[in-house]
Order: sequence, then C-alpha cells, then structure tokens
Amino acid sequence: MKISQKRSSFILDEINLRKITKESLIDVLKLEVGEDQKHLVAPNSVSIAQAHFSEEAWFRAISLGDKPIGFVMLYDDPDRGKEENHHYDLWRFMIDRNYQGKGYGKRALELVIEFIRKESTQKDMSLSVVPADGGAEPFYRQFGFEFTGEIDDGEKVYNLKFH
Repeated sequence: MKISQKRSSFILDEINLRKITKESLIDVLKLEVGEDQKHLVAPNSVSIAQAHFSEEAWFRAISLGDKPIGFVMLYDDPDRGKEENHHYDLWRFMIDRNYQGKGYGKRALELVIEFIRKESTQKDMSLSVVPADGGAEPFYRQFGFEFTGEIDDGEKVYNLKFH
C-alpha cells in the first residue's frame, strides 16, 4: 500500500501548467469533458480563440509530464501593477474525461492558486459555475471557494480569499 501511495504522489508532482505551443495545440484541442459535462464548460477551441482576442487572458495546458490532460484560463489584467484592487478570475478549467477522478484537477488548481499568490498581492480570486447536478461546485468548495450570492449570466459566482 505504501508503494502505491508514493507512486500516486509522484504522479501528482508531474502535473504542471505549460504554454500551449504549435506542437501541443492539437492535443489540447482534442481534450474533452464527459458528455454529461459538455454544457458546463466551453470547448478548448472556443477558449483558445477567445484568449487570442483578449489581452487579459492567461491560458495554459494542464499537463501530466509532457502530455496535455486539461486546460486553464485566467482573467489577468495587464494593468494589474497599476491597480491596488486587481482581480484574477478563473475563466476556464477542465480536465479531460480520461483523467478525471485521479487528483490531477486538484493539483492543477493548487498550481493556479500558487501562481496567483506569487504573481500578485491580490487577496482573492473569483470564478463562476453553472449550477447543475454533477457540476463543479463541490470541487471548488473543497478549496474554500464560497458562494457570493451573485448570479452572473445564470452562473453562480464563487470567491476564494487568500490568507
């Protein structure tokens, strides 16, 4: 049992956030959530297209070693150094259906939060979630995200305060 626990920890240590390159783009575009989740998050092709037309988009492949297994996109204001109240939003977050339930999403979100803490003096981060059975609300709540009471375009807004 101890060997498998060590192996599991080693695999989670291989999760990283990588820039999407022309070499990795096709692999990232092929990533999909399960059929029952497709109404909860935009396809990566849409997210990447939107990112290329938004200065505020910071996006990465979530990778297991060199292999893309997910996608993350943040709202990152380019003028954040000029604003005291700069704010990051988690715009997109997905793990491919074949890699869900293995702790990879949890480790990837830990890396995103760690990135924000290093890059900013910001004290919180927001996201919005489609309220649905099988949705991501329990996943985000385990990190301490709290529902703000706000609904934005039919999605529940959550906030995480950094300590």
